[in-house]
Amino acid sequence: MSKNQIASLNKMNSDKSFKISEENLLFIRACKKQEYVESQLIAVLHKIQLQFGYLPEEILDEVAQHLQIPASVVSGVASFYHFFSLQPKGKYVISVCMGTACFVKGADKILEAIKTELGIEMGETTSDGLFSLENSRCLGVCALAPVITINNKIYSQVTSRQIPNIINDLREKDDH
Repeated sequence: MSKNQIASLNKMNSDKSFKISEENLLFIRACKKQEYVESQLIAVLHKIQLQFGYLPEEILDEVAQHLQIPASVVSGVASFYHFFSLQPKGKYVISVCMGTACFVKGADKILEAIKTELGIEMGETTSDGLFSLENSRCLGVCALAPVITINNKIYSQVTSRQIPNIINDLREKDDH
């Protein structure tokens, strides 16, 4: 994500006050009673990410304080695992399958079409916060190759020519 995109997303989120939900605080307290608190960290981070859509830095510090685990351990776990995000994601998260079947059938061309259409690179979010672009090693639906997912909805046998229409349909849907 570029510095401008991060600044834009930070500005969008600057009015938000991050507060762990009561439900998640209860979960953290229950985890804290476990014999090996650190082994509960991934479950706690999953719940926090479900609440916010990503893991805000100030919340990671708060989790560390609640669990009495060093902040470096919490941020290390959060940054190590692929399924955790430390940056806000767009409303529509587009993932391009780059598995063998999809790649052979043109996933690289689809990826380029998406990058061109959105003006972002892999791992970035559009400045309006609407789209994020990711890749996937394999989505496990090789018979439908090439595929992309948008918020976990599978689009099968996609061509690069379809990308502008798919993106525009989502933009129009967001305008309503």
